[in-house]
Amino acid sequence: MAGNSKTIKVEYLARVEGEGALFIRYDDTEVHEVKLKIFEPPRFFEAFLRGRDYTEAPDITARICGICPVAYQMSALHAMENALDLVVTPELRTLRRLLYCGEWIESHMLHVSMLHAPDFLGYPNAVAMAKDHPEVVRQALEIKKAGNALVRMLGGREVHPINVRVGGFYRAPKSEQMDGLRDQLSTARDLAGQICRWAAKLPFPDNTQEIEYVSLVNPDEYPMNEGRIRSSRGLDISVEDYEKHFREEQVPHSTALHSVLVERGAYLVGPLARFNLNYPRLSPLVRQIADELNFKPPCNNPFKSIVVRCLEVLYAFDEALRIIDNYQPPAQPYLATEPQRASGCAATEAPRGLLYHRYEIDQRGKITHAKIVAPTSQNQKTIEHDLRQMLPKFMHLPESQLQGLCERAIRNYDPCISCSTHFLQLHLQHDQRGCS
Repeated sequence: MAGNSKTIKVEYLARVEGEGALFIRYDDTEVHEVKLKIFEPPRFFEAFLRGRDYTEAPDITARICGICPVAYQMSALHAMENALDLVVTPELRTLRRLLYCGEWIESHMLHVSMLHAPDFLGYPNAVAMAKDHPEVVRQALEIKKAGNALVRMLGGREVHPINVRVGGFYRAPKSEQMDGLRDQLSTARDLAGQICRWAAKLPFPDNTQEIEYVSLVNPDEYPMNEGRIRSSRGLDISVEDYEKHFREEQVPHSTALHSVLVERGAYLVGPLARFNLNYPRLSPLVRQIADELNFKPPCNNPFKSIVVRCLEVLYAFDEALRIIDNYQPPAQPYLATEPQRASGCAATEAPRGLLYHRYEIDQRGKITHAKIVAPTSQNQKTIEHDLRQMLPKFMHLPESQLQGLCERAIRNYDPCISCSTHFLQLHLQHDQRGCS
């Protein structure tokens, strides 16, 4: 028999990127309603792109996010090059992977230390946590600083990089610039190993979930820029087939679309998905530390995503140092191309998960259509599903603790709400005098 109806209302979620709220209605026996309410205004980036030159897409889409601009640049670059049948040289491809390493380090350490870790230690924010754990916060900032240096060296600046272009880079770094980063990255890699061991000892709520994980899978490397789209339940498709299998839906309570797997529903992208589907492709050092921590796939507890993020930071340093040690400057910083009427798509692995772009351009190279599916759009339905599954296990807690646990569960996903708000279709109608 149902008991008294109760609600959990969080008007403004804290320590997430962007603006959102939470509403849950439940009673003593079951959860009746869960709504992750994203109310941030739509940002119209797909509309902004129409009519712009194809070469502008990487710089425009980078402004979608100040935390993961490289991810938007990479997906836009690959989609345009897919449209124009342009294949960059292995040297340029490797430089893009190095840039992505810097972004993973920046983004993951920001989330781990400033947004997520205070949850596990009972602090309202990182400043309060730093009073009792100054060494952890200092190490995290040193690690992030190294990631900033890597993005700045390749991208021209650490936020919204300006050195990438369709076909490659405006300029390639010199060998001495690479050498100048080696010591800083090596020191930060050691600190990242310590952070992994620290994170693995945090107290994790018991919240094992049955989730379908989706990520890129590349047979030769841990996925960043390229690969097939695979899932833990057997999906295995090329990126070109993404829109045949994934559909976006509008829901009344969110200004962001919900993405679903056709005929299957919610799924998860991000660090847990990458880790569970690509563990053998992590570097020997990362697998050694994962062994030491007894942390193996499958990991089905979203609260443990903080450990995976730390392991991915360690991997990014390992991969960056490998690339720097083998660096050969490219003969040309970019490959030139000419526009043509075409369409192309690409998916890369943003820190928060799979990021899909598709563009159509006309014979002059002007963008006529753009579609962008951000990781948070893909995870929203799973976040609500997670809360619905989790609550019955913790209903014995006082309401204030239960509300806090729900907020913590949302932060497991590192939602970038601003990135996800793209749902409105803009229709322009011209009257007979040509005015809109």
